[in-house]
Amino acid sequence: MSYLDSYEMVIGLEIHAELATRTKIFCSCKNEFGASPNSNTCPVCTGMPGALPITNKKVIELAIKAGLSFGCEISKYTVFERKNYFYPDLSKAYQISQLVKPLNIGGGVELDSGKFIRLNRIHVEEDAGKLTHLGKSQGTLIDYNRGGTPLIEMVTEPDFRSAEEVVEFLKKVREILMFEGIANCKMEQGGMRCDVNLSLRRKGDSNFGIRTEMKNLNSFRSVQRAIEYEAERQAEVLASGGDVVQETRKWDDFAGESFAMRSKEQAQDYRYFPDPDLLPILISDEEIEKVKSEMVEVPASRRKKYTEEFGIPKYDAELLTQTKYISDYFENCVSLLFVPKKISNWIMVDLFKIVKDQAQKEQNQEDIVFPISEKQLTNIIKMLEDRQINKNVGLELLQKVIETGKDANELAKEMNLLVTISEDTILNLLSKLKSENSKVVEDYKKDPEKISKFITGYVMKNTQGKANSLVVKNLIPKVFSKE
Repeated sequence: MSYLDSYEMVIGLEIHAELATRTKIFCSCKNEFGASPNSNTCPVCTGMPGALPITNKKVIELAIKAGLSFGCEISKYTVFERKNYFYPDLSKAYQISQLVKPLNIGGGVELDSGKFIRLNRIHVEEDAGKLTHLGKSQGTLIDYNRGGTPLIEMVTEPDFRSAEEVVEFLKKVREILMFEGIANCKMEQGGMRCDVNLSLRRKGDSNFGIRTEMKNLNSFRSVQRAIEYEAERQAEVLASGGDVVQETRKWDDFAGESFAMRSKEQAQDYRYFPDPDLLPILISDEEIEKVKSEMVEVPASRRKKYTEEFGIPKYDAELLTQTKYISDYFENCVSLLFVPKKISNWIMVDLFKIVKDQAQKEQNQEDIVFPISEKQLTNIIKMLEDRQINKNVGLELLQKVIETGKDANELAKEMNLLVTISEDTILNLLSKLKSENSKVVEDYKKDPEKISKFITGYVMKNTQGKANSLVVKNLIPKVFSKE
């Protein structure tokens, strides 16, 4: 029996997502991942004396879009504050964030079960730099490139009761942020990460227990494992008569356990006060409406449309909404040729295989795009629908279009891939078979449908597969039904 059986988990999240801007939040330094250490820095983002920040308008627009995406109330008056503390990854010893007047208030996300997870707020702040610990004898390296990167922090209410609910919530948040172009959410690069606040209480109790916070979890697997470990750890402490200590803990994914970092700070410990270098931001209804007009259809709505209007299975719909690019590609194809299921099959089977092979070479799954335009793919599918080519020829044509970049219809003509056998030629072959094989004639009288497959095969063989099988099928009765 687990110690946890007597307790209920109470979990709240703080999710950080790096906004998809070209430059940082308060300066013109590039906002990019992977640059040489300390190459994207300036006096503003490193906090040099006398350097004055200027708010990046795009940051506010993307943060408003996040608020609208999750049903928040958008504040018309919002203020930046200084959050004071000394960590070596923040050279100015304070972080510009929001406390009293956050940009977005309320909102939430509905889980598949129907349970609604409430958001307390979504506010804007700057990221800190990155520390690389080399060991006690060598010290620590600091890269300030990430310092000043614009973030939104999504703070939930303590509504979660299991690790599974948390992971589902994070996946829904991530896909919405990515679809709307708010953040790229590359978790392996720290583009989206979360802190987990977890406490236990006896089942049936309404009071909250003492919580711990686990910092900077950046994969769904880590989140799941960290929650399960911390819940068991707290349950064991409580069951043995001990008290859970309010503290910040670090999760070690390799070891599969967490360890204490420091006592948990309270808001008053940070000595928040309005940033004297940044004016309050006033947001008009017109600005909110402009952001709203640029928003796209969210994944859940698209999946519903694919299953209910396009007749696509749920599994297909899930795959087709992995990224906004894939979903847009599929919808563009359907707008050119309304055979949704066939287009879905080509994308999921044939194109996915090509980009999967390419992604493995480039080690980057999400940035790969399909190497053929929607128009050219639907040109190939249209030829199949018209029985001008078969699937094998279609796959050959697909590769040629990718290799050459030429138009599919032109290539099909150049390569002599199209069906070119005339009806007269087919009729002559059918008449020849009828006159030379009396058994086929007798079998046709007994079971026309069954023997028609044999007759069609005969014609296809004698035309090297270039006859239109549908035409052959339609002409068979004209020859074999005659006495």
